[in-house]
Amino acid sequence: MKKLSMDDRLAINKFDSADETPHIIVNCLECKSCTHKACLYACPAERYRLNDMGEVLFDHVGCLECGHCRLVCERLYSSSMGYSWNHPERGRGVIFRQG
Repeated sequence: MKKLSMDDRLAINKFDSADETPHIIVNCLECKSCTHKACLYACPAERYRLNDMGEVLFDHVGCLECGHCRLVCERLYSSSMGYSWNHPERGRGVIFRQG
């Protein structure tokens, strides 16, 4: 059995994402000063990644809306300037196809 990448596994689901109004906003420039970068390990969909220069990259498309990032990121939890986490607009977001 072939092991699927996270992006291949997420592609099984349907995502209706609003690019003009994403439900999670992360100021990746401010993430440089974060000492623990727990979001990299807490997100089951691997939406937070490090680039070659050690900077955090974030993509809201493919988010499973679990809220783990909000629990481990002080800035998201407190809605600091440049950070917000909300449920997607009505009728938008992830639609799970296989449990």
